[in-house]
Amino acid sequence: MLRHKLGLVYTWLVWLVTFALPDVPLIMRLRGWLYSLVMKEAGRNFQVSSAARLYSIDNLSVGNDVYIAANVIVNAGGSIKLSSEVMIGIGSVLISGNHTIDRGSYRFGQLTRKAIKVGFGSWIGANCTLVAGATVPPSTLIGANSVVTKPLELSGVYVGTPAKIIKES
Repeated sequence: MLRHKLGLVYTWLVWLVTFALPDVPLIMRLRGWLYSLVMKEAGRNFQVSSAARLYSIDNLSVGNDVYIAANVIVNAGGSIKLSSEVMIGIGSVLISGNHTIDRGSYRFGQLTRKAIKVGFGSWIGANCTLVAGATVPPSTLIGANSVVTKPLELSGVYVGTPAKIIKES
């Protein structure tokens, strides 16, 4: 629990210190490197926009050449793995925890956690949501405003809520 709290403070400090710096590749790599110091695993050239917010990053793993755009929220409470060459588009949300209902209310329901995995070379478009248990295969495009609620089986292009395949790779 203490490590988690220290990680939250650390990520807030990284954000605070680097927020005003421009989103150019060199600065985004610096920001990614600073975040990587407390992450589970991080490859080279991890780039993070100044407006992205990362939480519970001690459960976050990223491969090489990963890019996280502006206004993305990543909450890795139940672990998130982004393989190499993954892009997360503007305004997307990746949350690996979920609430259950208890006595008619979600407010105090038990928290459940499931991993999120995004395969090599995939692109999560703008304003997408990936929830606990979502898996995106390699070389897959998730179209803008789509929601991934479960493991996707085939590589291809997915759109909609919930995301459905419209083209196989």
